[in-house]
Amino acid sequence: MYYVLHIIFLKKFFMKIAIRFVPILVMLTCVYATCNKVSKISQTPAGVVVHQDRVPVLVGKTDNQLVRVRIAGRGKTLMRLSIRLTGTTRIQDIKILRLYDTGNDSAFNTRALVATAVPESEKVVLHTNLPLKDSVHHLWLSAELDNGAGLLNRINALPESLVLDGRQERIGADFTSIPQRIGIALRKAGDDKVNTYRIPGLVTTRLGTLVAVYDIRYNNSADLQGNIDVGMSRSTDGGQTWEPMQTIMDMGTYGNRPQDENGIGDPSVLVDGQTGTLWVAALWLHGYPKQRAWTASQPGVAPEQTGQLMLVKSMDDGKTWSAPINITAQVKDPSWTLCFQGPGRGISMHDGTLVFPAQFKDSSKLPHSTILYSKDHGVSWHFGSAAYPNTTEAQVVETTPGILMLNMRDNRGTARTIFTTQDLGKTWTEHPSSRKALKDPVCNASIIKHIYHGQTVLFFVNPDDTKHRDRMTIKASLDMGLTWPINLQLIVDDLTGNGYPTLTSIDEDHLGLLYEGSQANLVFQKIPVKDVLEAQ
Repeated sequence: MYYVLHIIFLKKFFMKIAIRFVPILVMLTCVYATCNKVSKISQTPAGVVVHQDRVPVLVGKTDNQLVRVRIAGRGKTLMRLSIRLTGTTRIQDIKILRLYDTGNDSAFNTRALVATAVPESEKVVLHTNLPLKDSVHHLWLSAELDNGAGLLNRINALPESLVLDGRQERIGADFTSIPQRIGIALRKAGDDKVNTYRIPGLVTTRLGTLVAVYDIRYNNSADLQGNIDVGMSRSTDGGQTWEPMQTIMDMGTYGNRPQDENGIGDPSVLVDGQTGTLWVAALWLHGYPKQRAWTASQPGVAPEQTGQLMLVKSMDDGKTWSAPINITAQVKDPSWTLCFQGPGRGISMHDGTLVFPAQFKDSSKLPHSTILYSKDHGVSWHFGSAAYPNTTEAQVVETTPGILMLNMRDNRGTARTIFTTQDLGKTWTEHPSSRKALKDPVCNASIIKHIYHGQTVLFFVNPDDTKHRDRMTIKASLDMGLTWPINLQLIVDDLTGNGYPTLTSIDEDHLGLLYEGSQANLVFQKIPVKDVLEAQ
């Protein structure tokens, strides 16, 4: 009994001591935390969301969006943001990181710079003293790349923690980052004082040089008619660096009319596989001020009547180019209201025939896709017959010797229309995949045949959507275009651009892709073939 009473007494004694001293211990703990400014890391912060878009990071562009951090914390102060670059191929590819405050606007912009850092290791801390005035704040991490950043390298930025009002919180625990591919901003709005660059084409010459062609739209982004010339860029190192732009098609002030009444554009380029000669086709419109070539052009063959189909050629690997050659009278039915090439690229067939994709509008102004071909290395040219009505910009590939597949933009929308010919466009047969296999938002696309370690592969690229020009996606077919399996598809740009991609084979293991992306007027990327064939 004595021992029981003694135990009860001791228990009450220590409880009294605990009650008296716990508040003091709590107070001391708070003082310690305040003095050190950072308390224990919170594993599950409320109101913090990390977001990333799948877009390329571009050499030649000052600010490239990496990730966005959304913070719900009005009245708090952001003191620092910690980033981890684990998964970045080469830290030195990043010249500088910048942090922008876009307030309650989730869209990326560079109006309010709040911090910068030059990465020296995988862990980067951006220090700031940013009052969060809105109920929701968006912070964007941006990167400027070194000019020598490798095109096969990746940038991976993972927000790791932030400090709000002296309290450190771990973030991004449930966020899986996507290593971003590096590309080249080949042409940006404002380069060389040009408003807009559009409608790219791309080929690889017999010497391995990449030749890109495109519209130089000096004054605005509108289609012909306008002050538009055809530009050209060359790369002799697989796309890592590019020579200064050349203007290769310019109709000047023909007929004593101003430049904006002599626009030429929508180029397509091909390489003669036997001679090495480069050919570029483009549409020239003379007169018709402030009108659109698509609707203004009339029947006839003279420049004053109708759009003109023009060619230039280069016999020295794209270093110099001929004067424009007009083949309109040679190929155009006078009853047609318009005929011209399909922008992008053409091909050289197994037997040496040169083929451009093409299009014409008949006497009722209904458009038709077809081909433009030459069997004598460009001395004479001929149009095929209509492949299918109400189709326009097309791409062509020789699937097997003598058989051409025409992959067409269809004004009916939702999908690509595909026909084949065995007689250079005299007759056409609908392909089993037509209007089924490849979705399309009514936009230009690209298709090429590529030999990969003995395997023949068709590669196709377009905005992979039925309505919008977003989700630029490369797809592979191992059965000559009958099927395009989902596990052989690679998204290169999730966001909306103008589309108009062009593919080329750089070498056996790499594809070159030039397109109107979300991040620049003309974006070039070098894509390993295995990344498409092993996409999932």
